[in-house]
Amino acid sequence: MNVREIDAPHASDLELGFAGGDAWAEFVRAVYGYKVHRLVASDADGTRGALTLLEFKHPLFGHYLATAPYGSYGGFAFESALARDALLEAASRLTVRLGAEYVNVRALAGEASPPEGWVDDPIYCTYIVDLPASAEEILKTFSPNHRNHVRKSWKKNFSVRFGRLDLLDDVYKGLSRSMHELGSPYHSKAYLRTMAERLGENLEFAVLRDAQKKICGSGVFITQGETVSNLHANIFKDARSEYAGEFLYWSVIERGIEKKLKAFDLGRSLIGSGNETFKMKWSPRKLPLAYWYWLAPNHSLPSVNQHNPKFRLAVAVWKKLPAFIVNTFGHYLIRGLA
Repeated sequence: MNVREIDAPHASDLELGFAGGDAWAEFVRAVYGYKVHRLVASDADGTRGALTLLEFKHPLFGHYLATAPYGSYGGFAFESALARDALLEAASRLTVRLGAEYVNVRALAGEASPPEGWVDDPIYCTYIVDLPASAEEILKTFSPNHRNHVRKSWKKNFSVRFGRLDLLDDVYKGLSRSMHELGSPYHSKAYLRTMAERLGENLEFAVLRDAQKKICGSGVFITQGETVSNLHANIFKDARSEYAGEFLYWSVIERGIEKKLKAFDLGRSLIGSGNETFKMKWSPRKLPLAYWYWLAPNHSLPSVNQHNPKFRLAVAVWKKLPAFIVNTFGHYLIRGLA
């Protein structure tokens, strides 16, 4: 099996499933300027696997490579274990050549385990809601308590508007404030604008308003094939008790059914987190995510999440900062948290 690094994917690479991962990588490169490394495995009969990695260099979060930055999974496709392992071996060699600390490859776990020399950090899952032919059918799959919460949300006079660049200002307001309330930095408005321009009709913004027509949450949703995926979706703290989150998710489900889509991917969450608790209310299929790491000598597994006590302190401090500081400096921080 031959593995080579290429400047741009060829037609056979795109047919394998390289297209989505490469488009996302190019979007991130356009926003943050990080270098893209594309590895392709092939034999005498053609392309057998492809791996897209971005190279991150950040003063706080180090020098590393990762697939699917700011996303759950993607950028890794292969037809056999031989192609998979050849790509991973090439990725580890690339890490050494670049002097990086580690490489992180993200994929749906399935039954696979990483090859020798790689470490799995199984702390994330994604949650897939299968969409039936009608909204009434899916409502029946929820627990009585959750059905009650969804129905209560219908009576609160919320409204959701879906769109693209016409909603840019509003979706940014919703996401930047809600992420601040959660204690996390968020990207700049330019990040959302470039995403919408690059992904075109595959992307939709959603803005949630309350009975007084004030923004109380927003989201970014991407459709690939027959699946709509939640990339970012958050609700303001003071709207959660009014079932605003239930109304937003239900609106996406109804829209997906209208479009005859087959699944709603609720997005990744840390196992055991409050986000996971909310997502499990929708009766999803819980799918483990494989987060495989190859670590350069003298480097340990990174822990850049809420499980790390240091980040719990950072979250508490970030929540207390004024909005103008958060919105000015947040995207400098999050650009390194791929």
